[in-house]
Amino acid sequence: MTTQRDRLRDIEKPPSHRLDAARALDLYQTAPLLELAAQADGIRRRRHPRPVVTYVVDRNINYTNICVSGCRFCAFYRPKGHPEGYVISQRELSHKIDETLALGGTQILLQGGMHPDLTLGDHEALLRFIKSRYAIHIHAFSPPEIHYLAQRSSLSVDAVIARLKAAGLDSIPGGGAEILVDRVRRQVSPNKCGADQWLAVMRSAHRQGLRTTATMMFGHLETSPEIIDHLLKIRALQDETGGFTAFIPWTFQPDNTRIAVEKATASDYLRVLAVSRLVLDNVPNIQASWVTQGDKIAQTALAFGANDMGSTMIEENVVAAAGVDYMLPKEELLRLIRGAGYTPRQRNCFYELLAEDA
Repeated sequence: MTTQRDRLRDIEKPPSHRLDAARALDLYQTAPLLELAAQADGIRRRRHPRPVVTYVVDRNINYTNICVSGCRFCAFYRPKGHPEGYVISQRELSHKIDETLALGGTQILLQGGMHPDLTLGDHEALLRFIKSRYAIHIHAFSPPEIHYLAQRSSLSVDAVIARLKAAGLDSIPGGGAEILVDRVRRQVSPNKCGADQWLAVMRSAHRQGLRTTATMMFGHLETSPEIIDHLLKIRALQDETGGFTAFIPWTFQPDNTRIAVEKATASDYLRVLAVSRLVLDNVPNIQASWVTQGDKIAQTALAFGANDMGSTMIEENVVAAAGVDYMLPKEELLRLIRGAGYTPRQRNCFYELLAEDA
């Protein structure tokens, strides 16, 4: 019997009155912050009327830190030959998954980079190794990684995704989106796929029955209209495929990177979060980013349109490399959700609720 897990949800019919680019930009630039919060919270409550905030127990496993992309915003990667470069061993990977399962985890997030020596076959072998030993959901390989594999393999993106799916890939994270405007991408990540290519990977994944998330990293070299452009591109693809489960915006962390800008404020973050909820009328879930914002702002985000607190993040390395090291044990995450007046519920990658918390 086909379940929600095996298929995309029905594509939602766009509302008759939705924000266009001009109105969205006007709200983003001029609306009082608390007015934005009230509007976003109203939409969140209509879409999710039950007083529930979800979270997932998983682990971020970076299978390598060797990457040829050289993104100016990344403090985590190392070039080939660097003494700190690594590719994870099967033994270490098994240890991390065993620990994740022991802590009640239901999935792992596998992300690495554009490693010049790892082939598509290596990625398939990694997936098969995990699936042969563990009953765990694999949320893995962002669009830039998949696009890079397609280029190196001289295969289409469709073919690469089909092979990864056959090897055990269950869903795709929305990483590598940054800002989906090529003017920005050429400055911050010139060796990564372009905006249209990122969207094409997600389109292919959705058409092959894989659910994905969508993200936005802002607060670096983008303009306000480009933030709105990013949101509208996500909305347009969601109109077409219905394959995004959630949208996760977060702020660029400039420390230890090669982009010298002033760090975005909590107010900046909450404004973008609220506008995201208003513009993305067809994306069911908006996730708060306690990893970059800390516990109090993440809790506040639940009044600005967010209905999900993301992962308990058993492990996180990329943001930590940029000097931000917020850690939030599961018990503290539950306390924050309850303190904001909501009932915490653990979910899986498809936003299906699991057993109730004690």
